Order: sequence, then C-alpha cells, then structure tokens
Amino acid sequence: MSEKEEELQSLDELAAEGDEVDFDAAEASFDEIEALRVERDEYRDKFMRGLADMENLRKRADRDRREAEDYGGSKLARDMLPVYDNMRRALQSAAEAEQDVNKALLEGVELTMRELISVFKKHGIDPITPEVGEKFDPKMHQAMFEAPLPDTKAGDIIQVAAEGFMLHDRLLRPAQVGVSSTPAK
Repeated sequence: MSEKEEELQSLDELAAEGDEVDFDAAEASFDEIEALRVERDEYRDKFMRGLADMENLRKRADRDRREAEDYGGSKLARDMLPVYDNMRRALQSAAEAEQDVNKALLEGVELTMRELISVFKKHGIDPITPEVGEKFDPKMHQAMFEAPLPDTKAGDIIQVAAEGFMLHDRLLRPAQVGVSSTPAK
C-alpha cells in the first residue's frame, strides 16, 4: 500500500469516529507533500551529480598536475641532449697521447658529464643504450641506415650512433642505430 493510500485510510478512520474531515483540503495537502517530495528528490539528484562532477574535476586536476611535474621539462631535457652527445664525443675522441697532456681538461669534462647524468637521473631521464647484436625495436630505436653485414640477421643492430632517452615512461629521443639488412639464407 502506498503512503498516500495509508494516509487516506487513516482519514477514513478519523471520519468513522465522528470527526469532521475536509477531504478536499486533505487531498490538496497530500498533493503538496507529494510535490515537495518530488522536488526534494530532484534537488538530491542535482546535489549528487554536482558532488560527482567536483570529484572528477579534482581527480583530473591531480592527474594534470602530476603530468606537468613529470613531463613539463621535456622541452628543456630534449634541448640538453645535444650537450650530452657532444660531451660524450669529446671524451671518446681524446687519443691516448692527448690523455696525458690534457689530463686536467678531460677530468673536468668527465666530472661535468657525471653531473649532467646525475641531473638527468634526478629528473627521471634514463638513457636507452642498445648493444650491437640486439634486435631492432622501432618503439625505442631509430634506424639511421641499413647495411648487409655477414654473420648477422636482418633486423639486428650493427652500430649505435647515439643513445636514446626516456623521460619517465615516455620516449624523449629514440636511440639512433644502424641495422643489418642481411637476407635470411
């Protein structure tokens, strides 16, 4: 039995006891009560939707803030990679004879290189260092050239031209490699 039917039944019982009951006024007040319940339910629904929207907005703002913290410096990091490459080349190009003569200079470059690597690690920048003989992965490597090389399989890395880098879980720069094109026998 609905609430309205129960209220009408209680009015009928009052009328049976001899009390005067104005059924039209009672019916009107029941309609008002029902209208107020409907309005209450609408406001409750709007309130709950507003709460859900605010929670979603808060979560989205948190995610955007974290993403800005993690990846906001990617442009600067990308601009620093040529500095890293040049310092690595400088260290690799120093001939044995020059190492004794320019020992202090090379030590300074090595210390600067270590500091740069330390700063990279601190900010979530990790090198991708493929090895010769590994399989080429287009998600992590960029093929700079293809060449047939005996004793290799097609798709094997045959030379590493430059290291790649990851910024947290995103590719900042792919490793630049040479790839074998030796056909299968």
